[in-house]
Amino acid sequence: MVIRQIHHAEFLIETESGFRIATDPYDSSCGYPVEAVKADAVLVSHGHRDHNAVENITGHPAVISGEGTFSPDPMIRITAIAGYHDDEEGKKRGTTLLFLIEAEGLRVVHLGDLGCALNEEQIRKLFRPDILMVPVGGFFTIDGKQAAETAKILEARTVLPMHYKTQYISGWPISGPEDFLKAYSGKAVLQDAEALRVTSGDMECQPQAVLFRQ
Repeated sequence: MVIRQIHHAEFLIETESGFRIATDPYDSSCGYPVEAVKADAVLVSHGHRDHNAVENITGHPAVISGEGTFSPDPMIRITAIAGYHDDEEGKKRGTTLLFLIEAEGLRVVHLGDLGCALNEEQIRKLFRPDILMVPVGGFFTIDGKQAAETAKILEARTVLPMHYKTQYISGWPISGPEDFLKAYSGKAVLQDAEALRVTSGDMECQPQAVLFRQ
């Protein structure tokens, strides 16, 4: 499996068989350049334009934007469960989906725009991901310290921070990845990565956190 971060909360996950999954595609209004991404399935955590620009994904993908369990490919299972976009049970920003992708013996979790601590049921369903994509910027989502605690509670093997301030969205009221890295100190961190290649047999050799090139 190869994972590449496009920008923000959008990742492209490609299995060894060539099946491609895109997560939370953004549009140009959020500030990032829009890349041409082709996928077979696209996951949409919620209805904000920095997460639901499905029209920018080519390839006529299957769109998963609601709760449930889905198999867009016989060898892939995707589970979408509900979460909150804020710490007031959705009263400020509504809900967000949390995704578990199971493929090639790997568990990949994408936490959308999670805005609060996970509850016991969510932890049970998402527990021990090989790859955890988690927002770290705060304000709209959990912050870096909360993200590090979430990774610890879930016992994630490799963490991919997302949804943080970069040069493209310098005016946003969110933080960069520094607070997460500080809270995750002592871990093996790979920075400025272009892509991450993982298999179920090499997770022990993978870094504990990866920051992709922006």
